Amino acid sequence: MPRTLKPAPTTEEYARAAELREALRLFQRRTEEVTAAHRLTPRIYQLLLMIKTSRTGGERAGLVELEARLQLGKSTVTELVLRTEKRGFVRRELDRKRGRGISIALTPSGKRRLAAALAELGDERRRLIELLTRLA
Repeated sequence: MPRTLKPAPTTEEYARAAELREALRLFQRRTEEVTAAHRLTPRIYQLLLMIKTSRTGGERAGLVELEARLQLGKSTVTELVLRTEKRGFVRRELDRKRGRGISIALTPSGKRRLAAALAELGDERRRLIELLTRLA
């Protein structure tokens, strides 16, 4: 099937793309700094956030949900959960609703660190949302 040729991007499209990429990188860099200050990695921060906001509610998430939301493979999510559990931020629990499945829940320490990092990143999130709204 032949591809439809699209017109070359305009100067404004290049500028908007660059502005978006710059903002995303600044947000990512600030996230790295804040999470490090709270003894988290950006990936652990994302894991904690996805568990806290689980699609099934109850602040518990299954591995399949975490794989989908984090866009990571099964083995990567499993390793991330194990490392995070060793640090005392999450715990694995038997999920009675799914038979032999497990769910992941935050520990009090995980909740505290997530809350502190999230609060500190509030201004950065607002700036990024404003930019995304403007560029939409």
